[in-house]
Order: sequence, then structure tokens, then C-alpha cells
Amino acid sequence: MKQIPYWLDTAPPLPDRSGKDLPESADVVVIGGGLTGLSTAYHAAGKGADVVLVEKDKVGSGASGRNGSMCTQGITIGVGEARKRYGQERARELYDAFREAVDVVEELTQKEQIDCDFNRSGRLGVAYKPQHFESMKATQRDLAENFDHETTLLSRADLRTELGSDFYHGALLDPLSAGLHVGKYVHGLAEAAERAGARIHERNAATGLTRLPGGGFLVETLHGTIRARQVMAATDAYTDRAMPWFRKRLINVGSFVVVTEPLGEERARELIPNARLVVDSKNIGHYVRLTPDHRLAFGGRARFAPSNPASDVRSGDVLKRELTEIFPQLADVRIDYVWGGNVGFSWDRMPHAGETNGLYYSMGYCGHGVQMASYMGRAIAEVMDGHPEANPLRGLGFPKVPVPFYNGTAWFLPFGGAYYKAKDRLR
Repeated sequence: MKQIPYWLDTAPPLPDRSGKDLPESADVVVIGGGLTGLSTAYHAAGKGADVVLVEKDKVGSGASGRNGSMCTQGITIGVGEARKRYGQERARELYDAFREAVDVVEELTQKEQIDCDFNRSGRLGVAYKPQHFESMKATQRDLAENFDHETTLLSRADLRTELGSDFYHGALLDPLSAGLHVGKYVHGLAEAAERAGARIHERNAATGLTRLPGGGFLVETLHGTIRARQVMAATDAYTDRAMPWFRKRLINVGSFVVVTEPLGEERARELIPNARLVVDSKNIGHYVRLTPDHRLAFGGRARFAPSNPASDVRSGDVLKRELTEIFPQLADVRIDYVWGGNVGFSWDRMPHAGETNGLYYSMGYCGHGVQMASYMGRAIAEVMDGHPEANPLRGLGFPKVPVPFYNGTAWFLPFGGAYYKAKDRLR
């Protein structure tokens, strides 16, 4: 069993982008080599900026290569909650941005010819409890009437045509969400950014930022210092103590994934006949999908513990047990991959992007990072070029005052996890 992300292990090998001399200055320095940073670098360089990206490990080594490889529509907090908070007009604007984000990924893969198995296979939101299915009926009407988004409601009997399991009580099918091979995508986006003129420096962490009196920043790294007219913080769940302002405003939640041995196309299609992306409605939920080589990927918040080799193995055991509750026919299947990583959550469960004290940022994707990171990289490149209206999240910035007694270590997660798991058990 490999303890590395399947998506990175099965992507084409990366070139070595470490050990290069850092230039003295650049128009834009991007901190972080995940999808946010790569998209920002690609779009800013495409607009003619001199761009340098610094990454403390390898591109895609954080959340961008450790997720479920889903590119799904839908706002993080749900349309009903969005309307309560922001009003119908603003909720619709935000919903449209989340929808457009999937289009941005598709456009990038087509324009840059990134071969990453992008496929609009559709998202199947499955109901863990009967009352969840009743809520889905109301959501379907709301989406159609107020957000111009048509979905399909599936009864428990109908669901059998989409899922080889009797575990759930129905589903809501969004036909426009997409799956992709995120390892191939992140590698392809890095190559596209370099073709546009961006320079990528791996294994060179940013260790400090100093705002300069005349404007811009001095960015300190492990291998030198660079002066930048503009700096983009693109570190999300992997934000470290070099940027404490953001660290105190993000909650990093562990997420874990297992991938089975190859099942063969026939057996794989018996599980998910139409290759949908499956996401359940539990508080501590699961996501399931087939891989391009006919394995089953199954992920979720298996344990409220940091990712490390020992913790990942224990989380893999939990996920295998939960997987076979849903698909008993997989009890004898071998697990070939297990890994963990962090997901960046904000306190209000919405992404945040903009500028604070001259520093640009986009973070807190709350599990919607593949599409929103790609989209927000493009948006922030426009903002840095003098177009603040390009930011769909404008006005939703992080709070100026951090949460009291919180320093970036989510000590409370095991207690919250126990509470929500107990709620899930009450059928």
C-alpha cells in the first residue's frame, strides 16, 4: 500500500525546478505552488508581468494534489444559507461564480491542451437520511426557480441505476460537475505558467515578508531575498508561521483518501455505472468516484488528527470499513493507496480573496479548491492589474480581528468531530 497521493503517483514525472538562482526583483511574487498560485502565475504572466513563484516543496504537493479530484458546482454553504446571509441577488452572483469556476478549468485544459481526463460526468449528491432527501426536493426547486440551474431528483429506487448500493435514500444529480485527474492537471498548469513566462522555484519556502516604505515587499526565502512590486499569498491550508495573519483566520481540517486496486471496467461500472462524482449528505461525509484506470477512490474526514504516516494508515482502516458498509461487495478488495492532507476552512465556510495591507490572497476554499483555486487565480491576476471588480468574492474578506484564543492550531476539532459523528449516527 502506497502512502502517497494516487493522483501524483500516476501523473507524468515532474522536472526538477529546485536549485535555481532567485532574481533580485520581479513584478509579482507568488507564494505557493498549488492551483491558486499556478493559476495566478499563469494569468499574471500572460498579461505581461514578470512573475516568480516560490514553493516550499514541489508544485501540487499540498492540497492541490491530495484531494478527491472533483470539480463540482455549488456554493460551499448552500443556496439557502447564502440567501439568508447576503440576499438573493448577491447569492445568485456568488452561485454563478462557483458555476463559472468549473468552466474556467475546462477552458484551461482546452486552451493549454492539458490531458487530464476532464469529464463532465455529473455530481450525485446522495441522501444519508430520509429527511435529507426531503431537503433535496426543496433545493431542486430553489435551484431551478432562483438560480437557473436544472438538476434531477432521484428516488431511492431510481438511484439503483446510478449507484451499486442500497445505502442511501435518494439523490440530487447535477449534470455539469466534472471529474479530472488532478495530478495531470496541476502538472499541466505548471508547464503552461512557464510557457507564459513565469519562473517557478521549488523547495524554496518563503520565510518572511517585509513591506517596503516606497511600496512593494521584500520576500525572504530559504535561498535568497527578492523584491516584489506585488505579492500573492496562495498557501491556503498550508499557510505557515511566515504569514501569521492568515494562519489565525484559517482552520486546517485533515482529510484522507483511499484508492482500491484496479477493479476492471465491468466491475467498476457496476458500482457507479455513469462515472458520477458521489458526495453524501452526512455531517462527516464521504466522497466517492472512479479513477480513469477503473479503481474506486473513497475519501472523507476519517479521523480528526493531523496527517502523518501512522495516522494515515489508521485513517485508511477507518475508510476501508466505511467503504464496505456502502459497497459490501468490495469487502475482499485490496487498498493500494492511502494518504492524507489538509483542507483550508474559514470560520464562515466561505472562500476569501482580496488584499490586506498591500498583500493579495485567496484562501479558505472549504473543499471546493480544484475549481475555485483555478478561477480565483485568474481573478486575482485581474485585480492586481487594476480591475477589482473581477473578484467575485469582493466584500467577503477575512475579518480584521482574529478569533480570540486561536493561533492556527485547531485543538477543538476532535470535540466538534465527535459531536457531528454522533448526529450522523442518529438515524
